[in-house]
Amino acid sequence: MSEMNKRQLLQGNEAVAHGALAAGCRFFAGYPITPASEIAEQLAMLLPRVGGTFIQMEDEIASMGAIIGASLAGVKSMTATSGPGFSLMQENLGYACCAEVPCVVVNVMRGGPSTGLPTSPAQGDVQMARWGTHGDHPIIVLATSSVSDSFTLTIKAFNLSEQFRVPVILLSDEVVAHTRECVQLPDPAEIRIINRLKPSVPPDWYKPYEGDNRGVPAMASFGDGYRHHVTGLIHDELGFPTEKSSEIESFQQRLTQKITRGFPQIMMTRGYRLDDAEVAVVAYGSVARSAMRAVDEARQQGLKAGLLQLITLFPFPRSHVTPILKQCRAVLVPEMNNGQISREVQRVNQGICNVVKHNRIDGQFITPDELYARLIKL
Repeated sequence: MSEMNKRQLLQGNEAVAHGALAAGCRFFAGYPITPASEIAEQLAMLLPRVGGTFIQMEDEIASMGAIIGASLAGVKSMTATSGPGFSLMQENLGYACCAEVPCVVVNVMRGGPSTGLPTSPAQGDVQMARWGTHGDHPIIVLATSSVSDSFTLTIKAFNLSEQFRVPVILLSDEVVAHTRECVQLPDPAEIRIINRLKPSVPPDWYKPYEGDNRGVPAMASFGDGYRHHVTGLIHDELGFPTEKSSEIESFQQRLTQKITRGFPQIMMTRGYRLDDAEVAVVAYGSVARSAMRAVDEARQQGLKAGLLQLITLFPFPRSHVTPILKQCRAVLVPEMNNGQISREVQRVNQGICNVVKHNRIDGQFITPDELYARLIKL
């Protein structure tokens, strides 16, 4: 039996590190920060064993720059941080969006703002993950709720990043990061790995920002013999800065369209006891774990409750949420923030049913008992 097939007692952060290796990540640059440090610690030990590289950078700004450079050189790359470090990464994250550089950023959320609550759970970075960097651009944001998910969604994050040439953000939180669970990781042969599309034309014909039928350009690595001009300025198909309206609009539209065309691969949710549900919980991250328990307890009392767990947070899975809003008389949206995803649910709802928030911003975990009590009142 391979190491991957053995049942292992893993922490959420450790599972992220193992998932990154399984996805083909061979470069990590980061800076220690609670509650994400174990990801860096694990990869510092594991990456050299598979020929990879780990670098502790001087700060999170440099960390983001380093993984962009490594990705341009053809190496799958990742960094991991928490709220204050994620703030510092935003400018370079925008650069990666504009230059279409695939990479993965893990943000293990903690209480904020500023230094906030370094050892307490929170979900306050959700809207920041979508809108933290300036400009109008798409991005993919996933949320993990368990140790097993931390492994599989890290792989999924790399696959989506490579498939669509876009940074992917994986949100965890302090509870998921430091929970230990016994998991059996899949055999490497069973794991689907997606790599970026390489040019199929000679170097003289190569246009580094010419999209295929999905809107995704083939990506040559530095050193492959292909000319590749990379800039954070809006650029034409050759990568050179442009101020032509037609080229600017074409570029901006393609950035969005490559994501909208990929909705079937990107949108992920998980339904639980929804078939006959009259009330539902829409939750994500560690709160989804409490919600599942609360749903079971409500069912024992005769309340037809269900759970829609959001795995993809952005693009917001509207097509998955709308049927639940139409089916149920009330929907509860619990979050460890003041209501960041509930705004998205309300935007989709448009008065279809009663949407109720349940929020904690005191650094404490939302418990099953809290959610059970709210469901009974609904």
